[in-house]
Amino acid sequence: MSHDTWAFYGRRVELDELREILRRKRWFFLKVSGRRRIGKTSLVQQALQAEGRDKILYIQIPDSDPAGVVSAACDFYALFGIEAAPPVDLRSLAASIGDLVRRGYVVAVDEFQYFHRKALFEFTSHLQFEVDRLAADAAEVRGGLIVLGSIHTEMEALLEDRSAPLFARLTHALDVPHLDIASVLEILRAHAEPTAERLLFLWNLFEGVPKFYRDAYEEKVLSADRNELVRELFFSSSSPLRGEAENWFLRELRGRYDLVLKYIARHPGCTNGEIHAHARSVAAGREKQVGGYLKVLRDRYRMVDQLQPVFAKATARNGRYYISDNFLRSWLAALATPAASVNFRPLEALVREADDRLADAEGHGLEQLVGALYEERSRKGLDGFCLTQRVQGFWDRGDTEIDLVALNEEERIVRLGTCKRAAERLAPDYPRIDAHVARFLDRVERVRGWRVERAAIATRHSPRTREAAERAGYIPQDLDELTAGL
Repeated sequence: MSHDTWAFYGRRVELDELREILRRKRWFFLKVSGRRRIGKTSLVQQALQAEGRDKILYIQIPDSDPAGVVSAACDFYALFGIEAAPPVDLRSLAASIGDLVRRGYVVAVDEFQYFHRKALFEFTSHLQFEVDRLAADAAEVRGGLIVLGSIHTEMEALLEDRSAPLFARLTHALDVPHLDIASVLEILRAHAEPTAERLLFLWNLFEGVPKFYRDAYEEKVLSADRNELVRELFFSSSSPLRGEAENWFLRELRGRYDLVLKYIARHPGCTNGEIHAHARSVAAGREKQVGGYLKVLRDRYRMVDQLQPVFAKATARNGRYYISDNFLRSWLAALATPAASVNFRPLEALVREADDRLADAEGHGLEQLVGALYEERSRKGLDGFCLTQRVQGFWDRGDTEIDLVALNEEERIVRLGTCKRAAERLAPDYPRIDAHVARFLDRVERVRGWRVERAAIATRHSPRTREAAERAGYIPQDLDELTAGL
């Protein structure tokens, strides 16, 4: 049954950690990082409320010049009723923050990564002066400073680079990950039907970003059919997610990496050579820039993952590339072009086209979801496969492909899984998969002599597909089984 109100879901570990910091009522300097929309601010608000901290100032830093930052800060001072002289420049802003913390305030500075900009960087030196004074009087200071940011490398440069003014000043750091799958299921049980098909559809689209589930809830489509949800969230003029990727992911890239990003989104698991070949085919000469593009997208923005097959060294040359965020991958692979065409083609045809593309992307999404479920079940001690190493796939020489390799090194068990969105597509594939498994076992000495289990994993199995899997020597698994007990 759907609940009438939205609640705070998941984050129990992070919330407990934050509450413990606040409960001490002494000086702290905390970094909270994580992708945009992941719920960093909501988490901090929840912890402050739970601990009854009412002396609070929240400032969101704009992507602006010093005057714009100071003006925005003054607006937040007024909004929170701060009884203090408003800042007039970056130096007085830092001094004012220090004074408020000394008076027992918790000051939260959001979008802190913008201080990495050359025009704003002097603020970090002014803040260092205040932080050092507060740390020297830590036993008497009852307030604290929280800085929140979403661009990993810029937050690291401001706070963890040895040459940075604020280096080694943090007392605590918290990285806010995606909601785990149990929390996503909690949302669906409260506001929709938590069927296997709906879980895969929404997780492939939103993964564990609470803001997106809340947007769907507020638009009253979290429990709607696929086409209605896609239409309302992405294709109307007031759709809350229509500009999300462009505004929050791609704005800072300014189109420089579209060639690489779109190809990886539409070809998850592509190789370096395939990306270079694509660049040559559509923009001769630009293939020379691909290596630099990949490095920036992987290391600075964390938009791209370069994964190696299980057992491979980190420096191996057979890595494959994936978009690291499900929402960005779904936007680039399935939604961006139809959404941009809304003024030129019939709406319902565009919605159907987008949904068909999303369904195609769910094949890779299922592999990701199954791997995440294996890890979550093992971490929580639930029935199932006991992992001792992170789930990964395996590929070798272009002739061997295993979707899932799960290891239990203590009991010497290796489980090799194949994933298909539709269970009916598994049975015709068993002879081919058997050949892949045989080549894997022949090439991977590490698991010789181990017990080998083969799993056939689908969104939902029927009695007939379960029986076919068992006859072929496979353990049938589906999302209902893998989410049981979460």
